Amino acid sequence: MFSQLDFIHMGFVDVLDILLVAMLIFYVVRLLKGSQAMRIFISIMALYAFRVLAAMLNMKLTASLLGAILDVGLIALIVIFQPEIRRFLSTLGSSYSSRALNSTFIGKFFHKEVQDSSDETIIAICNACRTMSDEKCGALIVLQRSNPLKYYVESGDSIDAKVSERLILNLFFKNSPMHDGAVVISGDRVVAARCTLPITENKVPASFGMRHKAAVGLSEVVDAVVIVVSEETGNVSVVRDGKATRIKTFNDLKQTLQNA
Repeated sequence: MFSQLDFIHMGFVDVLDILLVAMLIFYVVRLLKGSQAMRIFISIMALYAFRVLAAMLNMKLTASLLGAILDVGLIALIVIFQPEIRRFLSTLGSSYSSRALNSTFIGKFFHKEVQDSSDETIIAICNACRTMSDEKCGALIVLQRSNPLKYYVESGDSIDAKVSERLILNLFFKNSPMHDGAVVISGDRVVAARCTLPITENKVPASFGMRHKAAVGLSEVVDAVVIVVSEETGNVSVVRDGKATRIKTFNDLKQTLQNA
């Protein structure tokens, strides 16, 4: 009666293998949830399931055809999923390189500690944000924490200057060639301007513009703190860990940055 199922031999290693694959699929699904790549991923998993079923039923022609499709499509998948792969690896790496990593011996040996911004720098940023909010001048300011931002810094123009209210206002002045993009601040230094940030593919409120989407996208892959000044409304938001918080007073902004 059960002779047709004799090919199934479940051992501890097999169970462990299934659990690991299930965890990987769960993590990938959670990462791609809400993005256009989710449909492609589901289609790929369906093709692979049909291929496994065809192989189990000894349908050699069907299994070979599906195998050829999956093998040839591997390069295309890398191209299609390039942003998701980069976000997946960045997220995986950032989860181990934050404050928890600094507490270990290996983390202290390899991890370069980022200097926190001084109160003077935070006050300069808050004053600049107040002025830009009143004038409805759009701005995108990234404060580096423990995760390196070299990839995003290299996409912009190097500055390497001490943070000041006047410098920030000049960088985001509407007629300035530097106003488009993000300004990256590390410690008390403006590292770069006109930097390109990744756009989130997850669902965000309809009121979010491109600056907010870029801020959310960056905060999903690194632990940076991102300040957004809306050009349409003048509202100021702080984005971290993929979540945007509306700032009501600039005293709240100061406290938020000091506690970040």
